[in-house]
Amino acid sequence: MRIPDSLVEKLLDKGGSFSKEQLASLREQEISEKKPLQDLVIRNNLLSEKDLTKLYADEVEVPFVELNAREIKHDVLKQLPERIARQYNAVVFDVDDAGIRYVAMEDPDDIQALNFLHKQLGSDLKVHITTSSLLQAALDQYRGNISSELTKVIADDEAEAKENEEIDETDLAEDSPIAQTVNILIEYGVKAGASDIHIEPRENDVVVRYRIDGMLRETNKLPRKLLGALTSRIKILSNMKIDEHRAPQDGRFKVEVNGQVYALRVSTLPIIDGEKVAMRILNESSKPSDFAELGFWGTALSDLQHAIVQPHGMVLLTGPTGSGKSTTLFSVLSALNTPNVNISTVEDPVEYHIIGANQTQVNSVAGMTFANGLRALLRQDPNIIMVGEIRDVETADLAVQAALTGHLVFSTLHTNNAATCLPRLLEMGVEPFLIASTVHVVIAQRLVRRLCIDCREVFAPDSTILKQLSKSFRLDENGGIKHMHELEVKALSDGIGKSSGNKKDTETDQPSTTASTITRLWKAHEEGCDSCNHTGYKGRIGIYEVLNNTGSIQKMIVSNNTSEAIEDAAISEEHMLTMQLDGFIKALRGQTTIEEVLRVTEQE
Repeated sequence: MRIPDSLVEKLLDKGGSFSKEQLASLREQEISEKKPLQDLVIRNNLLSEKDLTKLYADEVEVPFVELNAREIKHDVLKQLPERIARQYNAVVFDVDDAGIRYVAMEDPDDIQALNFLHKQLGSDLKVHITTSSLLQAALDQYRGNISSELTKVIADDEAEAKENEEIDETDLAEDSPIAQTVNILIEYGVKAGASDIHIEPRENDVVVRYRIDGMLRETNKLPRKLLGALTSRIKILSNMKIDEHRAPQDGRFKVEVNGQVYALRVSTLPIIDGEKVAMRILNESSKPSDFAELGFWGTALSDLQHAIVQPHGMVLLTGPTGSGKSTTLFSVLSALNTPNVNISTVEDPVEYHIIGANQTQVNSVAGMTFANGLRALLRQDPNIIMVGEIRDVETADLAVQAALTGHLVFSTLHTNNAATCLPRLLEMGVEPFLIASTVHVVIAQRLVRRLCIDCREVFAPDSTILKQLSKSFRLDENGGIKHMHELEVKALSDGIGKSSGNKKDTETDQPSTTASTITRLWKAHEEGCDSCNHTGYKGRIGIYEVLNNTGSIQKMIVSNNTSEAIEDAAISEEHMLTMQLDGFIKALRGQTTIEEVLRVTEQE
């Protein structure tokens, strides 16, 4: 639905909560970015898609309906064939006792669509307006599960050539069964919230696995004979060499699903049974999360916010692959991205595109390494520099020199925790006094699965569980239950785990602790629900430790103290919260489970 800009302004003005300065700023942004005003209103969080659609519905005097796709009966939905429903962006969502059909549309002003719907369904229609995302969810109800969809497509391909037969152009055409198979695999991956799709050849079949919330799940097995055409189709989309099967290849392509653009970073690898394909899914339409949404709170949040507004110095992030470092950096750089600063990055690979930033892709074949890229960036008059990873002495030295000469530098290292990051720079040959004077904060992080708020369960821990918690989280060494209660109250005041207002959401506006005991804990429902695909978890949240490089920590660095001594000092003197305790507080707040926190921190 495209709402005219003049009407958007009228709706905002009618809402009465927006200043003329905000509207003027949006108009300037509209001219510079050449995007519709309604998109900018939603992107800048001035109004949600639902709220804007409601205002529009009131203006055009068409009732708004908040569709619940799962509650629409299949026989009601099927009254309008899928092809027509998708063509005209309309669904039948209810039929009353008098036989009147209730139709939801994205654009009730589409005269051509209305005329056709009246011809198809009769004159007894009651038209409603809904949001694009809710309508897409309803349209998805026409589809079966991935297994039935793939079975249907593959059945059309039964007469195709056997595995070793040469693949011709018709196998790889846009409308071929193989192309449809690839489209279905990607579409279901996106809708399931997968971060990666793995297509893995086995001796007798091809296994498809999705990584959802950090966990790999096998979803389907395809006939072995499809492997050659499947990998060739993906290679064509990714601009790879389809006749190269002995060497690894990398590529990238974009798709649009439900109106959002996704970039797929593709990697192929020859293994013993054929070529394995891994596709990383990146939502290019996603907005950066604010720090509270990522999971920062308390002193960790204030230390981070203070560090990133300094005119120069270094902010380092550490954690294993897949711990969310790129997402955190994306949010930080987006928060700093204004027209009066020059943000330049060198990354491997470029995962998130930041409008207005100058992002460079590492290319070792062409000699574009992190060190060479950073050296070139320094001649580009940057204010803020982001180096994807400090891997060697040369990059470390250049990054420190850049921080010393008036640049704010962000980068990542691979260490187990925040304190280990500083000795790691010492091992690379960086002088201790340079580390002490340039590094502002070090952030260590992990990702834990977030409990599904629609089906999570609460329980009262018994004495055995309380003893185990005290042992696992060393509560006696960390101030005991009383200190945990104080931390939880602070987390609650910062909005961590606060009730979302969802009617299915168990109330979390009160702490789960008192000054003397833990009164309740949370766990995933064994069978889950439709909302979380029967896993008990939906999405992920970060757990963090933020080491602030204060004067006392700087003295320890210059004195070549061990990482253990630095961590102990940060905890006792600077009140740093470790990742494990941050996760424990979030488990008390009902955001995750104790098991999840221990799963990702047990080696710390």
